[in-house]
Formats: sequence, structure tokens, C-alpha cells
Amino acid sequence: MLKLRCYLNIKESYERLSISEKRIAKYIIDNPNEVVKMPISDLADKCQTSKPTVVRLCKTLGYSGYKELCMYLNADIMLSENGEMSYKDINPNDNSPEIVSKVTENNIKAIQNTVEIMDYAELNRAVELLVKARRIDFYGVGNSGFVALDAQNKFLRISKLATAQIDPHLQILTASNMSADDVAVFISYTGETRDILETMDIVKSTGASTISITKLGKNSLSQMCDVNLFMVSDESFIRSGAMSSRIGQLCIVDILFSIVTSRLYNDIKPYLDRSMTASKKKKTLKV
Repeated sequence: MLKLRCYLNIKESYERLSISEKRIAKYIIDNPNEVVKMPISDLADKCQTSKPTVVRLCKTLGYSGYKELCMYLNADIMLSENGEMSYKDINPNDNSPEIVSKVTENNIKAIQNTVEIMDYAELNRAVELLVKARRIDFYGVGNSGFVALDAQNKFLRISKLATAQIDPHLQILTASNMSADDVAVFISYTGETRDILETMDIVKSTGASTISITKLGKNSLSQMCDVNLFMVSDESFIRSGAMSSRIGQLCIVDILFSIVTSRLYNDIKPYLDRSMTASKKKKTLKV
């Protein structure tokens, strides 16, 4: 479990915690500066729970105990500008400059946090699978579906047999025809989308390798996939329209495409040139 971003770890893990653990996690999220100076007994009292429950939460999050959690949480506070670790929510009465600033800052933070929690061993495993794949299928629904379409567009440029399916019925048909030489990339922020999990079940039965792009922390999708690439964002209120999460997903797709292209450059350069020439012909000529 990554420990560099304790605050984000707690937020991303929140939904899978027990009720009593959620009370403690919520208090830490709302009062990080206070918690790092607080004895474990005081935190337990504030949350109307016990010290063993606090310790259990720490271990669930991947820390040896309360002291280690506080150490990493304090490091987050020290590294964060003005102690601000959350994404900035957009309020109904914000003016245009405020909204421009918040959206931009949140998108930048989504990229920075996603790169910061990158597991390079998993990234390299994903790249190896994509390099060797006979066929690559990208699956996503809703906003994640548009990320899947973007991934298809990129990999087609390097002569990879790539498809993107965003309709659940077509996903099932496509998935059923995969083989052990193929790779399926599942894109889902929550990792709990029913249609995606149903498609995953079919892909697993074909023997194809699987990669997930999903939020940090355990979820149903990441537990089923061979390789997991995590991203970080915070969707709430007006930003619930999958803004920063989409940016994090696109960042991972761009990273995968760039590394695969770098590895295969000598072989795929003619295809890159050919696709670029074909694209230019589609542009309107100025008279």
C-alpha cells in the first residue's frame, strides 16, 4: 500500500471502510492538522469509538499503527501549500475567474496525484502486455467510455488492432471473442460499474489478460484484474460530472501509449507516418 499520500489514501479508501472506521476517517479528513497532534485516545473519544478500532483503521489503510499514519499525514500537511490538501469545490455563486482557477487547479492536481501514486512495476507489466498483445480492447461506460474511445484512437495510429466498446451489449459480444493472446483494458473510476464487471467476467473466461484503470484503493474491478493502474481525483457537488477523474484516466492512457510507442518505435514509425499523412488529408485546405 502506498504511503506517500496518506490524506488521499484515506479519502479514496473511505467507501470500503466499516461504519466505525468511516467515523474516524471522516474526522481525520476534516481535521488533519488537529489529528497529527492528537493522542490516539483523544481521537477515539472524539469519534465515539475505541483505540483498537483506530488501530484497525490504520492497518486497513496499510500503516503499522496510529503513529505511522500520523507521520505520513503530517508529511502531507508539510508538503501541501497552505495545508490545503483537498480539491477545490465549485460553488453556485463563484464568478468566472474563480471557476476557471478551480477547474484548472483541480485538473493539475489530478495529474500530479495520479503520477505520484504510480506503481512503476505495475505500469511496466501493463506495457509488456500491450506490446505483445494481438488485440487490445478498451472498455468503459459513461464518461469512462470516452476515455476508452480516446485510447482506441491512439493505439490505432501505431497499427495495433484496437477496439473500444462503450455499449454494454456490444461489450459482451466483443469480450466473448477474445483469446489468450489479447488484452482487455477496463476503465472505471469507481471500479464498481455493473456493466463493466459483467464484461470482466466474460473476458476472464476467455483467458485474455486484463488491465484496470481505476481509483486508488480496493474495489471489485481491481480485485479481478491482472494489472492495476490507479488514479486519484475527488468528485463532489458540481464536479461530480467526472471532471478531474477523466483527466487522471486520460493521463494514464497517454502514459501507456507513449511508453508502448517508444518501445516499438522502429517497427511502428511507418504506421505513425502513414496515419499522420492520412489525417492531414482530412483537413480543409485554405484557399
